[in-house]
Amino acid sequence: MRGYTASRFSFNTKGGRCEGCEGQGIKRIEMSFLPDVKVLCEVCNGARFSPETLAVRFKGKTIGDVLAMSVDEAVEFFSAHTSIHHALRLLQDVGLGYLTLGQQSPTLSGGEAQRIKLVTELAKVRLSTDDAGARPGRAGAQKHTLYVLDEPTVGLHMADVEKLIRVLHRLVDAGNTVVVVEHNLDVMADADWLIDLGPEGGDGGGRIVAQGSPRDIIANKRPSHTTRVLAEFLAERSA
Repeated sequence: MRGYTASRFSFNTKGGRCEGCEGQGIKRIEMSFLPDVKVLCEVCNGARFSPETLAVRFKGKTIGDVLAMSVDEAVEFFSAHTSIHHALRLLQDVGLGYLTLGQQSPTLSGGEAQRIKLVTELAKVRLSTDDAGARPGRAGAQKHTLYVLDEPTVGLHMADVEKLIRVLHRLVDAGNTVVVVEHNLDVMADADWLIDLGPEGGDGGGRIVAQGSPRDIIANKRPSHTTRVLAEFLAERSA
C-alpha cells in the first residue's frame, strides 16, 4: 500500500534503514589507547530501521522485532511460510536455534559459521524423511559435492552433536562426500571411514597410522592413541 519494496526492510541499503548508524543498531566510539566502545544508536535505539519502516507490522511484529527473534522463536512465527520454515528448521537441526535472525556475522564462531554454510547446502538438497525419522534417500538427481569441515562440533552440546551427525548423514545419503577433521568421539564412531594421523602430535605426527571403518581400526595390531580411546568409547556405547 505504501509502495515499499523488499529493499525497504534491508539494513544494508539506504531508504528504510536508520542512517544514524547505517543499519547497525550500534555505534563504535574510538577510545585513545583503549579498545573501541560500542553503544546503542541514539537515533533508532538499536532497532536498525527508520520510524517509517518500523511502522509496518507483520503479525504484530516490526522488521526490527523479527530480526531480534531467535531461530527457535522464528520457526513457529513462520510456520505457514514453507521456504523460510524449512531453512529455520535446518538451523535447528545443526544446533543453531539460539542464534538471532539479525545476528551480525563477526559475532559468529568458526564452528557456527561452518554450520550455517552447511544449512545453505542442505537447503539446496531438499531431502525428505518419513514419519519414523528414517535416514532419507535421494530427493532427485543431485550434483556430487565434496564438503571439508574443520572441527564443526567445537562448542556444541552433546545433544547438538547428535543433530549435526544426522545432518552430515543426510548430505552423504544425498550422494555427497563429507570429510571432517575432528577429535569428537561421537563423530568418529559414526564415520564410514577413519584416517588416523600420528603417531604423535606436531612434529611427531603427520603420518597415517591407521585407516578403515571404526571397527576395523580398533582391531589394529599396532594401536594408536586414537584407536585405544575409540575402542573404550565404542565398548561403553554398546554396553
